[in-house]
Amino acid sequence: MISTNEFRTGLTVEIEGAVYAVVEFQHVKPGKGAAFVRAKLKNVETGGVQERTFRAGEKVSRAHVERKEMQYLYDAGDFYTFMDTETYEQTNIAHEAIGDDIKYLKENDNITVVTYKGRIIGIELPYYVELTVAETAPGVKGDTAAGGSKPATMETGLVVNVPFFINIGDKIRIDTRTCDYLDRV
Repeated sequence: MISTNEFRTGLTVEIEGAVYAVVEFQHVKPGKGAAFVRAKLKNVETGGVQERTFRAGEKVSRAHVERKEMQYLYDAGDFYTFMDTETYEQTNIAHEAIGDDIKYLKENDNITVVTYKGRIIGIELPYYVELTVAETAPGVKGDTAAGGSKPATMETGLVVNVPFFINIGDKIRIDTRTCDYLDRV
């Protein structure tokens, strides 16, 4: 058990059978009444975010999640196959556990797989990925970085808005948290 006074960003807790990561927290001491902790919690399995208020000093269960580096191998129909980079053991992860995050991954990319009580509950992507543009409208002479944007489909099927000067075959860096174009590599 851990006190809500000990909340830190990234801490994982178990509330009502679900695992949450603390995204933000704030200790509030009003002029009148008892202190409380306002926290923004992200459900590790579903990705949903909720705000919750706890009494100061309230106890919650700490969730001990394990993170393991694995390599994405291939899509096998109903599941994705990953390989542990230390033991070379292969693991199948259901499509539902990963969701749309798979569009940021190419075969042989390394990512962090999150497990709780021996069950895979999701993956953690790096802050940015480098992908190649597979399809976009052609660039025209005179197009600049500040002139707007156009949609581009990456090699993984991800669609990102990019500046007009980006062409098919260009390798670009994409922020995985916001799905925004960062720069050309």
